[in-house]
Amino acid sequence: MEYALLLAATLNAGTVLAIAALGLLINEKAGIVNLGAEGMMLCAAIAGFATVVHTGNTWVGFAAGMAAGALLAAIFGGLVIWFNTNQYATGLALSLFGSGFSAFAGVKYVQEKLPEATKYAIPFLSDVPWIGEAFFRHHPLVYLTVIFTGFLIWFLNRTRPGLVLRSVGESPESSHALGYPVRRIRFMAVLAGGALCGLAGSYLSIVYTPLWVEGMVAGNGWIALALTTFATWRPARVLLGAYLFGGVGQLGFFLQSQGVQIPSQFLSMAQYLAPVVVLAIISRNPAWIRANMPNSIGKPFYPGS
Repeated sequence: MEYALLLAATLNAGTVLAIAALGLLINEKAGIVNLGAEGMMLCAAIAGFATVVHTGNTWVGFAAGMAAGALLAAIFGGLVIWFNTNQYATGLALSLFGSGFSAFAGVKYVQEKLPEATKYAIPFLSDVPWIGEAFFRHHPLVYLTVIFTGFLIWFLNRTRPGLVLRSVGESPESSHALGYPVRRIRFMAVLAGGALCGLAGSYLSIVYTPLWVEGMVAGNGWIALALTTFATWRPARVLLGAYLFGGVGQLGFFLQSQGVQIPSQFLSMAQYLAPVVVLAIISRNPAWIRANMPNSIGKPFYPGS
């Protein structure tokens, strides 16, 4: 039973990372690096939480979180795509702004409580011993994330818009010469990425940890950024990596529940140490990264040049 709870917690934790990382993957496939994921997730977390407090509807809360993430992404996109500001500096500024603004906006919501959460379960399957508790009693977004991953694989590899998006990330100059609106495509990709980061942030505050505290995203935005490189820009690997890093974060708490004495500092460190170790291993073979990395990632595009 304890192992079923560990798997269930891993799926929940991994869902937050997967949603955000898939959004960032869309950005990077178009050639844009957004380091503001942490700030967008924090603003979306408070937007979604506050919305549910006032409306009692979790799905409206998700929509509010996505809108908050998309709004911040639109500001970021306008700056880096049309005003050609540095992508890395602008993303860091967005992350700092999101951290400060969410703390300010969330002051009066620290003690608020959400309505009692709906219990979800897939009929019949949820009653199967061990397996039901581990896999079939989750919020619908857990399953929708898996479905969306499959859709994104199909979209990027089998559809014309997906191939155009990838071509913009590979060579914006060539795409522009063929008549594609490179800046508009990049902006739409940034909006989609921001909306998904917003969904991840709101899921965190509404479902995963149904409360609001300052800085509650706690580095998940940075881990999501690392996931795209870990996965070498492949959606399926993003999903698997999200569950891996989410599971590492939950493993320490599981061991504590089994009586293993682990200092709390190590528990806080473990989830962030795992991506560092994995990325260090991957970096020993640059070919793994270059194989799928968009050629123009992080590079500005000047239509007149």
